[in-house]
Amino acid sequence: MSLTFHWFLPTNGDSRHVVGGGHGTPATATGRDRPPTVAYLTQIARAAEDLGFVGALTPTGAWCEDAWLTTAMVSQNTERLKFLVAFRPGFVSPTLAAQMASTFQRQTGGRLLLNVVTGGESHEQRAYGDFLDKDARYRRTGEFLQIVRQLWEGKTVDLHGEHLRVEDAKLARVPDPVPEVYFGGSSPIAGEVAARHVDVYLTWGEPPAQVAEKIAWIRSLAAREGRTLRFGIRLHVITRDTSEQAWAEANRLLDGFDAETVRAVQAGLARSESEGQQRMLALHGGGLPQALESARAGGTPTGLEIHPNLWAGIGLVRGGAGTALVGSHDEVAERIREYHALGIDEFVLSGYPHLEEAYWFGEGVLPRLAAQGLWRHPAGKQDAPAAQVPFAS
Repeated sequence: MSLTFHWFLPTNGDSRHVVGGGHGTPATATGRDRPPTVAYLTQIARAAEDLGFVGALTPTGAWCEDAWLTTAMVSQNTERLKFLVAFRPGFVSPTLAAQMASTFQRQTGGRLLLNVVTGGESHEQRAYGDFLDKDARYRRTGEFLQIVRQLWEGKTVDLHGEHLRVEDAKLARVPDPVPEVYFGGSSPIAGEVAARHVDVYLTWGEPPAQVAEKIAWIRSLAAREGRTLRFGIRLHVITRDTSEQAWAEANRLLDGFDAETVRAVQAGLARSESEGQQRMLALHGGGLPQALESARAGGTPTGLEIHPNLWAGIGLVRGGAGTALVGSHDEVAERIREYHALGIDEFVLSGYPHLEEAYWFGEGVLPRLAAQGLWRHPAGKQDAPAAQVPFAS
C-alpha cells in the first residue's frame, strides 16, 4: 500500500515566518506577507499536484477564508489534486451539505474529501449563532453524518434527533464517488463519533507513543461498531539536505517569534475547550525563553524537540497542529516510517512558506520513500532519481 500525502492551502495567508492564530485566536500579522489570493493558492496547489500530493487540506474558522468557496475556485485551475475541505456541521444543514458535496464531486471530477470539524471553542461557535456546548456539538455531528451518509446512499431520510430534524430529505443526484470523511478529536465522545461515522481518523503530531495509544483507542471503538478505519496525522515539516540546515531553519523561525505575541496566543489557547489543543500545549509548556537562547546559540531548540526530529515550536504561536518534523531528508523519511509502523497511512503536511516547502519535501523526501517502495506518484510519474537515492538505515 502506497502512503498518501496531502499538503495544505494557507487560506489565512502565508509567509517566510510562521503564521499564527487559529482555535479562537486571531491570525498574526505575518499572514499578510502573502495574502491568500486564488492566484497564490493555485501556485501551491499546482506544485503539490505535480510533486505527488494526493490532496490539500483547507482550514475553517473566522481567521481564514471560506474553505468551500476557495477550493471551488482553485479546483478549476488544477487537474488531479483533491481538496480536503474542513467544515463545521453546525453552520449548514445536513441536506444542503450533502447537496454541496455532490455538486463539488460532479464539477471537479470527484476531487472532494471532507474534514469534519466539530468546533472546540464555544466563543467562536457563538459568533456564528451556535450556542451548544462541546458535548452537544459532537452529538449533533453524529446526527449530521448519519443523515449525510444516508443521503449519499440515495436514501430518503426522516430523522427527528436531539439536535437535527429532517423530513423526506433526498438528493436528486448522489455524489460519485462518495467523498471520504476525515475527522479528529481526542475527547471520549469524539472517539464515539469517529468509530461510527468516519473513514479516516486524524491526529495531530504527537510523539509516537501517544499516537499509538490513540490508534489503539479508536480501533477498539470502531471494532465494537463492526468497522475499520484508516489513520492519518497532521504535521508541519522542515526538511533539508542536512540536519544542520533543517535545524537552522527551525531556529530562524523561532527567532522571529515575538515574546508578547507568544504570551497572548498561549493565553488564548489555554482557554481552549479542545482536548487535542490542550495536548498540543502540554508538549512545549510555553518554553520560549530557553528555546530562544538555544536558537541564538545555533543549537537545537532546548525543550522543544519532544521526540527525535519532532519539534513543538510551531505551537508557540499557532493553534491546532503545533509540531513539525525537522531534519535531513533521510531523518524525516525515517520518522514517517516510524509513524507508518504504528498504523498511520496518510500524512497531512505543511510548511512555511507553503510553496517552497512543498518542493523541499516533494523533491527531498518522497523519492526516498519511493525507493523503499512506500510511496508512488498518484499520477504514475516515474521519478528517475528515486531509485538512485540511498536511504539511511
